[in-house]
Amino acid sequence: MCGIVGKVSTKPCVEFLINGLKRLEYRGYDSAGIAVIQNNEITRIRSLGKVANLEAEVAAFDLEKASVGIAHTRWATHGEPSVENAHPHKSGNIAIVHNGIIENYLELRKELEKEGYNFESTTDTEVAVHFIHHALKTSKSPVEALLKASRTFHGAYAIAMIDSQIADKMYVIRSGSPLVIGVGENENYISSDSLSLGHLTEEFIYLEEGDVAEITLNTITVYNNEGDLVKREIQHENLQVDHADKGDFDHYMLKEIYEQPHVVQTTIERLMPQGSTLAQAVSRQHAAIFSKTKRVQIVACGSSYHVGLVAAEWFEQIAGIATKVDIASEYRYRRQMVDNDTLFLTISQSGETADTLAALRKAQTLGYVATMAVCNVAHSSLVRESDVSFLTAAGAEVSVASTKAFTTQMVTLLQLVLALAMHRGAPELKGVDTELLFADLSEHIELALKTAEQIKNIAGDFKDKNHALFLGRGELFPIAMEGALKLKEISYIHAEAYPAGELKHGPLALVDENMPVITMINHDELLMEKLISNLNEVITRGGKLYAIIDEALAPKFNLPAKKIIVPAIKHEHLAPLTYNIPLQLLSYYVALEKGENIDQPRNLAKSVTVE
Repeated sequence: MCGIVGKVSTKPCVEFLINGLKRLEYRGYDSAGIAVIQNNEITRIRSLGKVANLEAEVAAFDLEKASVGIAHTRWATHGEPSVENAHPHKSGNIAIVHNGIIENYLELRKELEKEGYNFESTTDTEVAVHFIHHALKTSKSPVEALLKASRTFHGAYAIAMIDSQIADKMYVIRSGSPLVIGVGENENYISSDSLSLGHLTEEFIYLEEGDVAEITLNTITVYNNEGDLVKREIQHENLQVDHADKGDFDHYMLKEIYEQPHVVQTTIERLMPQGSTLAQAVSRQHAAIFSKTKRVQIVACGSSYHVGLVAAEWFEQIAGIATKVDIASEYRYRRQMVDNDTLFLTISQSGETADTLAALRKAQTLGYVATMAVCNVAHSSLVRESDVSFLTAAGAEVSVASTKAFTTQMVTLLQLVLALAMHRGAPELKGVDTELLFADLSEHIELALKTAEQIKNIAGDFKDKNHALFLGRGELFPIAMEGALKLKEISYIHAEAYPAGELKHGPLALVDENMPVITMINHDELLMEKLISNLNEVITRGGKLYAIIDEALAPKFNLPAKKIIVPAIKHEHLAPLTYNIPLQLLSYYVALEKGENIDQPRNLAKSVTVE
């Protein structure tokens, strides 16, 4: 989960490298470094902490003649955050940066030590650079050496290399970790994320598994893992998004929360352009898949897993289709019993999540009807390797805690469920105007954002708390899970979520005056009655209750609780989208009260591209 950027040019490259790292800092911020070629020598500069620290150190060097270089911002996996463990790593005349994990690095390290290599770090990356350096001694070219590395390394990785003896070239290898080449004019670039290059080019080459590429000013030569020369098509994308600008907001997270009305509308219109219906959005390929689908298997990680749990409720309640949801890291290591009428559905913001990709590749061998992805990145590995995809339109999300990506995934999944239900003629859809359902959703979320003042008034209650309990029933239980995740991610308060009916089965033992309990009130009348009964247990044990409830239901809720009132929900299936908003705001304002690093919480990074 690191960020890689590089450039081959005739112009100075240091400013590009530093700015590139700033755009990729969401991928890791334990340490950072650059390596550039100047006067046929490699100059390497590394620093602990954020890119700003590296920028200050680089300013002391005269690197105006350096036009070829690589850079890296790190999220530590092997070895603690330190200057010695920071990338780039060097061996002789070469330097590399690396994203991913070399799983057999300890075995390789022992072999390299026997060959006389000395190690200064505890990283798998230093093993990789020494291995490549050793391979170069018996290889005809750097490409051949990288292919030897590819056949030897176990794990998922992306590596970029420069060689001071070949001062006008850069070499890359991709296996399981994201890496994209940006095509420029008299210069070319590499990055872990095409969005970081969107201000420079609209032309990108997405490498496939095992590809090795040689990059010069004007040429990009790609070889597959067999060493054969191959052609990878140039993809044209307009990605000119200045996601590095927080605007008038203090944090990216708050900016991204407030972008949700816009990105929700854009996501709706991606599948349903103005004037079109949901039925018209279903392609022949989708219809053919829908006709065969009687079950759904959803696989995802983190916040996307919570979206999957909401979607499972929708698939079963709206479309009448049995649905199972698995965490990707569990699915991939468990024996699967697959019925041949099952659709395999993955959900991911980046489309590069290692466990989700591995689960997809396993699923492709198991006889599913088709593989389908819901994703925010059009040319991601997940989208390219799935049979079909539904794309969200969240845009760049910089804050580690997902907000707008989570919400747009729910919007897209609701569209998908409704489209499938319509195709099947599901009786549950009778009387539901699917177009009207989405007509003013973005305005409704805009109104939900007005709960911010209510949230600010209660955020101080949580400042000195160590634990919190989130409750929900039905399709609101996954939203409770997401609320708990958000609070623990950025405020470091231990939080758990439970179905409210489970209180008596253990969690009630924890409830006292020091345990805030946050609940969401269902529209379902029977569930609401049951929930109020459950919540009485909290009150009688001295628990502090916070209830998120829509304005139409609020008069019916008479328990002693602090209420967060959201606008009236016109359809019960929109409740997850509405109640999610104040929970995002709660986590933000509690973390703000505590003075935490909201956008870059400790021990976490944005894209989990390693297992």
